[in-house]
Amino acid sequence: MKRLAILGSTGSIGVQTLAVVAAHPERFQVTALAAGRNVETLAQQVKRFQPELVSVADAAGAEELRRQVGGGVSIEIGAAGLVAVATHTADLVVAGLVGALGLEPTLAAVRAGRDVALANKEVMVMAGALVRREVEASGVSLLPVDSEHSAIFQALAGQRREDVSRLILTASGGPFRTWPRERVAAATIEEALNHPNWNMGPKVTIDSATLMNKGLEVVEARWLFDIPPERIDVVVHPQSIVHSLVEFVDSSVLAQLGLPDMRVPIAVALSWPERLELDLPSLDLPALARLDFEEPDRKSFPCLELGFEALRGSEAAPAILNAANELSVAAFLEGRIAFPAIAGTNAAVLEAHLGEARGTAVRDLADVAAADAWARARASECLREATP
Repeated sequence: MKRLAILGSTGSIGVQTLAVVAAHPERFQVTALAAGRNVETLAQQVKRFQPELVSVADAAGAEELRRQVGGGVSIEIGAAGLVAVATHTADLVVAGLVGALGLEPTLAAVRAGRDVALANKEVMVMAGALVRREVEASGVSLLPVDSEHSAIFQALAGQRREDVSRLILTASGGPFRTWPRERVAAATIEEALNHPNWNMGPKVTIDSATLMNKGLEVVEARWLFDIPPERIDVVVHPQSIVHSLVEFVDSSVLAQLGLPDMRVPIAVALSWPERLELDLPSLDLPALARLDFEEPDRKSFPCLELGFEALRGSEAAPAILNAANELSVAAFLEGRIAFPAIAGTNAAVLEAHLGEARGTAVRDLADVAAADAWARARASECLREATP
């Protein structure tokens, strides 16, 4: 029985991970859960899965959780609580937090010798080189959960890395793929959150609408698979059936296909190298009839190119871009800026960094924290100017 600790148990990835676990109770034991302020959902999870340790955002949440679940579970709080869950007794840590919050506990899990199922893409975006060094030093496995990176991971199984010519990430194109530029500029929060294919959290859904998710995934792929950015491409595939592809030096291409359901890549990470049976319909290729691919519109969605630009800059540049994007997406979701200001803010902050600090290295968490703090301060200035 595989023991699991889950970071972000009440979020989209955490909830779906626990759904997979619930369908295979003979395969998994949940030993620790970390959530934020959604105490009600966490209490239900504690009652069902009986973890030994849980973590919440603050003391008030801990008190409310204790009131709802009683004794029998240890409760930690804050950043220290996340690290406690990440290093608790487990065979696999599912890193399902969103944003910079997940970096420290994920690194702690790696250093503690835990295999990690990584859905928190910002970990590799902010500190990909550092995380890769720590993974190699600890000898643990890093199993991607993002559907695109899981697809690449599966396509690479049994292949020699020196035979890889190109990684090809697919993008759905988001809700605005066919919209004219002037209509995109006036997009509302509700429209941006209306993803045509995937059911995701609000931040990730907005990233899909701007194609920033794909820019960040390019950075993630570079470090997950140790492939230089010039050998990573992105194509728009609106059906979201082909999740990504790998081209080899003989020009053959391997692709992973499947329905757009996050339970599939989650299950792959939980059970690799085995497969779990899932209660999902089979892929009906005749019913699909066609699979379309097109070049991304980099002018209408400039966030995509920012990921490549960050990789061409300093080691700290992706962390700068990630921090700016977190603040700009939050500002849009709060109704403080228009949709185009997300890309505008991200580009301005990245440009300022590359102009002032080219060559900045990421040697440890302190370097990441410094880059993140600088970017947030600069992004806050830009957002104040962009606020009507």
